[in-house]
Amino acid sequence: MSERRIRAVVIGGGTGAPVSIRALLSLGAETSAVVAMADDGGSTGMLREHSGVLPPGDIRKCLIAMAADPQSHWSLAFARRFSYANDHSLGNLVLTALSEASGSFPAAVTLCEQLLQARGHVYPSTLVSVQLDGVSHDGRRHQGQAALTTADCALASVTLRPSSPAAYPPALEVIRQADLIVLGPGSLFTSIIPNLLVPGVIEAIRCSLARTVFLCSLADMQGETWGMTALEHVDALLQHGMYGLLDFVVVHAPKEPAAAKGSSTAVFERISDDLLRQMGSDAAPTACKPTSLVANANIIRRVMIDDAFYRHLGAYGIHVIAADLIDPLRPTWHDVGALAGVLRGIMELCPSPLK
Repeated sequence: MSERRIRAVVIGGGTGAPVSIRALLSLGAETSAVVAMADDGGSTGMLREHSGVLPPGDIRKCLIAMAADPQSHWSLAFARRFSYANDHSLGNLVLTALSEASGSFPAAVTLCEQLLQARGHVYPSTLVSVQLDGVSHDGRRHQGQAALTTADCALASVTLRPSSPAAYPPALEVIRQADLIVLGPGSLFTSIIPNLLVPGVIEAIRCSLARTVFLCSLADMQGETWGMTALEHVDALLQHGMYGLLDFVVVHAPKEPAAAKGSSTAVFERISDDLLRQMGSDAAPTACKPTSLVANANIIRRVMIDDAFYRHLGAYGIHVIAADLIDPLRPTWHDVGALAGVLRGIMELCPSPLK
């Protein structure tokens, strides 16, 4: 028998999943992505409303990450937005047009994979047009993914409407066959968890022999996880079906002190703490934004880690990996190279893939 490549599946959406896709492809993994179908904002929301297409935006981002040459003319054109046309991206329009022409959203995705010479496959978690609703920690209910991302209080739970949409069978199959399952990084309640709410997805994760990894966000720039600690991020995943299924949680830990001049971490910390102090906010994490912060879309806040995080995850049997993961040019994003280094170590612990 000869060795085959590690089969990795990224579960998520938004801007986070493409980072994991690029990291895994750089390691030679056979990479697939399972993407949430709840997005209803921006260009995607307009296309959903006017054409009835499934949300193309997160699919488009993952397809570009899968492209054989992300800098090819096709890839760059696919990502291009047109400010004079309601800020639609060409990729969203192409997916919509191909879906209408073929009568099948999965067929449209496959055609775009061929167009971009994708190095992997992208699957919607469901073909049902779903809406994401949620309840925040202050008891308020929010309807729609776009509303959830701008809530001024962290979310406690989310649900899909309809509550039991049929899963897309190829998505379940690729999860069941995975050696490594990567959740995120990205928006916890609006990109990652919506996939887990589709009936069959959690069961597919449980049936797989895969090592399962959660890549915790570096920071909050939106309302849905405002003030939540890393432990609260993990607890939210467990409460939405992942109890007993997480093997690793990856968090950011800077190599240098936050005060070190010139480091990306210093910039990140300064934005978090100084702005909060200027606004008169208590330094302790809180689930809801102070009123003075609600209108400021540029506030960045760290995802905090404390001793309780390590104690609780140890009790759950979850291994913690802490590494310096910040992209030096975009301090709220994971660095692809650093993330690849962490995932390489986890891949070495996966069951030996043989065929």
